[in-house]
Amino acid sequence: MLARRALFLARHPRPSTLHRKLIHSVSQTDRETITRLLYSIGTKREVERYLRIFSSSSNPSHPAKFAVIKVGGAVLGQLDELALSLSFLYRVGLYPVILHGGGPQLNEIIERGGVVPEYIDGIRVTDAKTLQIARRVFLDENLKIVSALEKLGTRARPITSGVFTADYLDRDKYGLVGKIVRVDKRPLEASIRAGALPILTSLAESADGQILNVNADIAAGELAKEVEPLKIVFLNEKGGLFHGVTSEKLDIINLDEEYNDLMKQPWVKYGTKLKLREIKELLDHLPRSSSVAIISADSLQKELFTDSGAGTLIRRGYKLFKHDSIDLLGADRLRQVIRDRDPDVLAETQSVTEVLNNLNKTPYTLYGDEPLDVLAVVAHPEGEIPVMTKLLSSRNGILNNVIDNVFNAVRKDHRRLFWTAHADDENRAWHFDRADGSFTRSGKTLFWYGIQNVSEVERVVNEFEDKGRIDRSYLPVGPSASPLRPSSGSRPYSTLARHTLGSVRGYATAAQPVTSTAQKRLALIGARGYTGQTLTTLLSGHPFLNLTHVSSRQLAGYSLEGYTKAPVSYSNLSSEDVQRMEKDGEVDAWVLALPNGAAKPFVDAIDRGAMERAGGSGNGSVVVDLSADYRFEGGWTYGLPELYSRVVIRGAKRIANPGCYATSSQLLIAPLLPFLRHPVWPSVFGISGYSGGGTVTGAQRPDGRPTTVPKVSPEGLDGGIRAYSLTDHIHEREAGVHLSRLLPAGMDSMKIAFVPTAAPWFSGIISVLSMPLSGHLSARDLKGLYEKKYAEEKLVRIQKDVVEVKDVRDQHGWVVGGFQVHSQGDRAVVVGGLDNLLKGAATQCLQNLNLALGYDEYCGIPLPK
Repeated sequence: MLARRALFLARHPRPSTLHRKLIHSVSQTDRETITRLLYSIGTKREVERYLRIFSSSSNPSHPAKFAVIKVGGAVLGQLDELALSLSFLYRVGLYPVILHGGGPQLNEIIERGGVVPEYIDGIRVTDAKTLQIARRVFLDENLKIVSALEKLGTRARPITSGVFTADYLDRDKYGLVGKIVRVDKRPLEASIRAGALPILTSLAESADGQILNVNADIAAGELAKEVEPLKIVFLNEKGGLFHGVTSEKLDIINLDEEYNDLMKQPWVKYGTKLKLREIKELLDHLPRSSSVAIISADSLQKELFTDSGAGTLIRRGYKLFKHDSIDLLGADRLRQVIRDRDPDVLAETQSVTEVLNNLNKTPYTLYGDEPLDVLAVVAHPEGEIPVMTKLLSSRNGILNNVIDNVFNAVRKDHRRLFWTAHADDENRAWHFDRADGSFTRSGKTLFWYGIQNVSEVERVVNEFEDKGRIDRSYLPVGPSASPLRPSSGSRPYSTLARHTLGSVRGYATAAQPVTSTAQKRLALIGARGYTGQTLTTLLSGHPFLNLTHVSSRQLAGYSLEGYTKAPVSYSNLSSEDVQRMEKDGEVDAWVLALPNGAAKPFVDAIDRGAMERAGGSGNGSVVVDLSADYRFEGGWTYGLPELYSRVVIRGAKRIANPGCYATSSQLLIAPLLPFLRHPVWPSVFGISGYSGGGTVTGAQRPDGRPTTVPKVSPEGLDGGIRAYSLTDHIHEREAGVHLSRLLPAGMDSMKIAFVPTAAPWFSGIISVLSMPLSGHLSARDLKGLYEKKYAEEKLVRIQKDVVEVKDVRDQHGWVVGGFQVHSQGDRAVVVGGLDNLLKGAATQCLQNLNLALGYDEYCGIPLPK
């Protein structure tokens, strides 16, 4: 049930020895050196991946997101090891919240005075004298930790009160023991913002100021519920949980899959059973991205920064299924997953019906998890080697390791397997890590495991070809070509050194596809307006994309301002000029930042020029249109990467950039679509800065250059707000049409009610969603839906508080918060916002350009820290 990981001791020194070598001189070592030292614990890829994950959890408004570390009293006897471990994290820019106990120290002092500690139900009975001693012990231990850290040059702040508020647990029975009812995380966040590690004691205060003793494990759990960290770490002497019969360390526990069986084991009793129950209750309150680690202090780095880990990792996991019939899964659910995730269906090279028809040609097994974050289809005709024909995962399935769990289930049933993946699959590195060999051709890669002999692989592949079990595009060109001797430019066969699969655990984050670094040229038509100016400034920071042409009738002949990479002057490009430039291949991409209705002559010119290129292939430049002209057009890709397929955008030549209000509205509504109360539609009230109204030409500057002024001005608004387009706003239709693509099976289309309002600030929009629900949700459930939907999105920030203009102005992403549910539980209200010139226009345009041109999606975009 619980596979033991291979620790590869021949490759890695013992944790305690390595730990001392790594941090012997931590106080003199900078972050870069510390990071390099981490490479001796695990691979560079592992270390950098975990550093990126943990660093991205730091939110300026809620900084305590990395980890809560509970230090048991017994661990305080290893103070040097503890301080070195915490200093190591500090040196790489990570700020855990540390909470310590002091039970053994307290017992020693009490017993020295001839008093035997009294426990009832495992809880220490605390009278006034015991509490007085406990308070002194906790304060002493707290200061010891702080002092040990500061000796290493690590700033730390003692926090011994003001965080936990408690009621009496049972005063008559337990005395001065508290039950935590409130956690105030402000002192912790203030400490982290000041650059100091917060060090907490497990003491609380009642509402009237009485100090109360609280269990340190429970305090750590309550703290974690409030902070919602990626990691909750319990440091103990043993370094993990151990099997009661075999004495082997339990490496990984997936609670959804294993909890019930584990709790029935005869050796799971007393403290172990209580610990597991408490951890399950804790993780049930937290996002699935959170996990608990039980580890010793000297192995903390190995646990946090390597896939193999060192202690016991406990996560919620997912219950898995295995079906040999579509009916057992549900045809509608299967069709929905295929429609939403299958790259061939999204690229329109296959239909959903074709996929299902192919599925029924041979015996098959469906593998997946209950929420269908991952679905695998394995075809296994009798007597033949199985082929995994589909492996469809959501981002949540990748982040939370569901894809690993499902693949392990497949591997357990099939000792040999072939499967395929697109060469631009974002998770391509994941496939290579699990294959014994691979072969790439025509944009697709064939993977396999369980066969080491090259001639055997060749025989099997030829057999697959004869029987039509794999697509022709995976195979070499020509009937006699060997799949293991690809033509020039293909990735050759490789046998990969493999870890035992059970030894890999941790975050299976999506590896980014190999991205281009080629220099490319961009032409911008309509550069005078606010959006054009904003995009111009953004392009100045792009390392590979160069602005070579800017067109504006009013500014022709003047130099472009705000672009710092090279001198560029405005021109007045006609449609004939554009056609010639496209024919001659003068640019790699066009951006049209024109008023609605003005783009068509230029698009037609680009299309004609593309057809006139050598060979008449029509395979010309990428076009991104910022107007509303092509957001409903067939043949155009709607470019909202957070909701619709990035794979499709990567292959697109014509991209319609979404509207600002439509972007915010769709991001608000999408996580709640499973709870849509048909046919009652959601409504969105939007309020935008006056820059959203666009610009007109103003008075000339002294040098004769015309100025740009807003169509709607603060003076015209008279300091107030003005509702406009009260019905049938274009963004209302836009959001409804595209959200219909995400509807659950059985619903064909949806609408939203939308009312826009102009306000007297320059940029930034706030969208307030009011949505009737088909089922009852709590505010916590509501927030969890958004966390799950956008767990991997770098330009989405989720906060507890209502979003305000100051949260979104000059920011490149979208922010959501203020999660509320009506007292009857049947209507949700959520607030989202973005800067209409950035994520609402220019930043989103750059995301789409990056994807279509083969760059990293976020290249040139300042990401939030």
